[in-house]
Amino acid sequence: MKTSIPSSALADPGIALSDAIIRNCVHCGICLSHCPTYQVRHNENDSPRGRIMLMRHMYEQGVAPDAKTVEHLDRCLTCLACEAICPSDVKYSALIGQGREYIEKTYHRPIAQKLIRRMLTLLIPSPRLFRLGLAAGKLGRPFKGLFSGPLRAMLDMMPQMRLPSPSAVDRPGVFPAKGARLARVCLLNGCVQTVLDPRINEATIRLLQRHGVEVVVAKGAGCCGAPAEHMGLEVHALPLVKANIDAWLREAEQPGGLDAIIVNTSGCGTSLKAYGHVLRLDDAWRDKAARISALTKDITEFLVEHELLSSQEQRDLRVVYHSACSMQHGQRIVRQPLDLLHQTGFNVLEVPDGFMCCGSAGVYNLLQPEIATELKERKVSNIRSVGADIAATGNIGCMTQLSGAIGMPMLHTVELLDWATGGPEPECLREVAGTRTTHTPGACRQ
Repeated sequence: MKTSIPSSALADPGIALSDAIIRNCVHCGICLSHCPTYQVRHNENDSPRGRIMLMRHMYEQGVAPDAKTVEHLDRCLTCLACEAICPSDVKYSALIGQGREYIEKTYHRPIAQKLIRRMLTLLIPSPRLFRLGLAAGKLGRPFKGLFSGPLRAMLDMMPQMRLPSPSAVDRPGVFPAKGARLARVCLLNGCVQTVLDPRINEATIRLLQRHGVEVVVAKGAGCCGAPAEHMGLEVHALPLVKANIDAWLREAEQPGGLDAIIVNTSGCGTSLKAYGHVLRLDDAWRDKAARISALTKDITEFLVEHELLSSQEQRDLRVVYHSACSMQHGQRIVRQPLDLLHQTGFNVLEVPDGFMCCGSAGVYNLLQPEIATELKERKVSNIRSVGADIAATGNIGCMTQLSGAIGMPMLHTVELLDWATGGPEPECLREVAGTRTTHTPGACRQ
């Protein structure tokens, strides 16, 4: 695709990179079949190639974008299904990231939008503030009929059940390997996940310890920065990114070094693997960020490199596996979770049209609730269609989006792997006649 971006604009390295990416696009339209927003809106401007055209015009004009351009770029889920299938290798993730940063620097959003986005950048990275925000939301839920848009979506997403207590594993510490130490890793314990479901980190640590891995929860590490980054608010993301880099590099310099940084939330894994790109222009941080990106592995990506303990028993459980977009498109991790579940004795089913986003996409379901709901309904229907007993996934955002709607328990993949290799049975399940599962009242995610 030809561009005519002024040389003055191309002096900005971010816009220069965008120009090179845009030129790679041949406008073939293959991306249309995999773009969730195009599938529900059938609007060219809500497709990858349409958004690429909008960004090209935005940079060529060299002024703040108009409201319609911002609307269509805001509607992008950043699911990266387009990038995964693009025959021209268009790096759409870098392009949309730069486009959103440009918008936040040049476009004056309505005050309500600004306040909501700023609130999310404050609440989400801090487990303490996020917990307080959920408590306040529960008080406001009876009055949700008075609200619309993002505020209504936030109230709709409030957990029905009482929040679990904070877990000891989410405090900085070292969890030694069982038996001989075969590896030493840091675990990103995250932010939202520690509040909504600390059992995921608990299962992850047990699973790794059982397989000879020493697990470190590093002091100073926390939110990966993705929520702010997805909104183009780099100024709020970078302090979190740099704090993580410093914390993990301190651990890498300890005796025994560091074999990997383990992530069990695929959205965070995609973000960590992009640290090298995000800080590529910063001389002081470039190499350190690239080192962290190289060390980052999804938990399933790490486990397939190590021999799992034999499953204690063969369970005749039909598990439908939902692959998060950040897992299959962002990190290109497709077979590893499926293979591990098969290996540990589960009968694994895949979701029809599994490439399509569920509508969670970080904070997307809060900022774009109408489209997110349409995508959720499609995903729920497809999950139900395969006749599974339980569902599994590797991303807390997808679990929050889908749980309570799919009509079956939904677990993190590591909870099933932990159970199958000697860990406790997940609270959400109990066996019936040794083969099937039902809900344990009050224990499943809502």
